Amino acid sequence: MKKITILSMAAMATATAFAQSVTYNHDSSKQNQITVMETGGGSLTPEFYYWMLHNSYRKSAAEKNKLGFRTLAGINLYNQVDDAEKIDSALTKRTEIEALNVADRQIDLAWLAESSKINGQLEKMKANIGHIVPTGGTINDKRRWEELYNMYRCAVKATKDAYMPNAQRKKEYLRIYADLTAQNETLLKYLVQLNTKNQTANLLAATNDRVVHKGNIISDAKSRWQENMKGVRGTAGAEDEDGDNGDGEESVNR
Repeated sequence: MKKITILSMAAMATATAFAQSVTYNHDSSKQNQITVMETGGGSLTPEFYYWMLHNSYRKSAAEKNKLGFRTLAGINLYNQVDDAEKIDSALTKRTEIEALNVADRQIDLAWLAESSKINGQLEKMKANIGHIVPTGGTINDKRRWEELYNMYRCAVKATKDAYMPNAQRKKEYLRIYADLTAQNETLLKYLVQLNTKNQTANLLAATNDRVVHKGNIISDAKSRWQENMKGVRGTAGAEDEDGDNGDGEESVNR
């Protein structure tokens, strides 16, 4: 165990000694090449090597340095500052507008203005639907109108939950109100028609059920005739007692 420890310490000491002994070896030819590539200054060395193997690169290396590209990139970046500020200002204004749009879409001010009218028409329709069967309508008619009533309630709920501005929402509410009012008028006319039909049927049924007693009618007519004849005879007797009219003719008041 002690031997392993001693060997490890010796290896670490050797590595430290080699690390401290490494020095920087300067290569002027590589430095010249990097200088030419970066700034265009200096010259490529050794001259004979580049003239022999890389003559075309030797002629244009100084012109193709990176300093010009860096300068142009800096200028372009400086010009982009104004564009970035314009974009930032536009996005800031757009954010403010969208914040107002979100607030306008989340607060339903149109319903506060139109709710009383729409709810009033819905209540009228519901009450009128309740009179269909008592007035003489069928269950199918009632179901059809109930489905229409539920459709309008669904339309109101969908409009309230929709993500739209209050101006558009108000237009939708007004359309629902106008259609709902027209359907209520149609339903009211239908109820009046049913009521008139029932009254007519009742009158016809009463006429058909009426029993005509012909014997009683004849007896009543005969009694009235006899009473009238008695009155006529009594008037004629009174005139005979008072006298004639001078020509020997009797006058009778009927």
